[in-house]
Amino acid sequence: MPFQKVQPEKLSTSVVRQIELLILRGILRPGERLPAERELSERLGVSRPSLREAISALQDKGLLASKAGAGIFVADVLGSAFSDSLVQLFAAHDEAVFDYISFRRDMEGLAAERAATLASDTDLSVIQAVFSKMEAAHPKRNPADEARLDADFHLAIIEASHNVIMLHMMRSMYQLLREGVFYNRTIMFRQRTTRHELLEQHRAINTALQARDPQAARAAVQAHLTFVETALSDHQVYLHNEAVAKQRFEHEATR
Repeated sequence: MPFQKVQPEKLSTSVVRQIELLILRGILRPGERLPAERELSERLGVSRPSLREAISALQDKGLLASKAGAGIFVADVLGSAFSDSLVQLFAAHDEAVFDYISFRRDMEGLAAERAATLASDTDLSVIQAVFSKMEAAHPKRNPADEARLDADFHLAIIEASHNVIMLHMMRSMYQLLREGVFYNRTIMFRQRTTRHELLEQHRAINTALQARDPQAARAAVQAHLTFVETALSDHQVYLHNEAVAKQRFEHEATR
């Protein structure tokens, strides 16, 4: 039978596997800087030559990148799930906005349900910490900060779902959202009533997760994104009515 003696694994190969898993599981994020060589070799318990060999192998795989004078960073392994042409098409048509929200409602509802069941205590502590930051930011009324924390909160839930495919796919989708391809989240945080309701919706999501109630967590996420969908629809109607009123005013002024 074709059995062969098991060969001891090279230290550099073990390092490669460990770093690959950290990237796969989303613990090491795109753009994140690795510790300095001496510190990293001590933390991994390997020699610096073995570490250099592992880093070189990971660079060849396109998972790490070197920046002159700055160090070693996790490469931009996310990219975009869509071509530039399709991204431009999304940005030009409102239909894509509501399909995107519908997609998020399904995927994030599932992520919240999984997180309520599978999240570690550390995962739930991270979600709680982000929500606490949202509460602290609320009185300051800075739409950009609130929008950023909103994204961090949802991504923390996706990370806590412990599905690496969902994690990397949704991170790519959120990058498009940050770039304003689908809609500008800061608009949502400019109105006092909307801001308050959004905070309470996130509170409901967090409460369900901390209680490890999967059905309540999924329902809270879905209710939140339905609210977002309605608010954006109302905003589009408002903009349309404003444009019509402006055209009428300009028409009357030229008569």
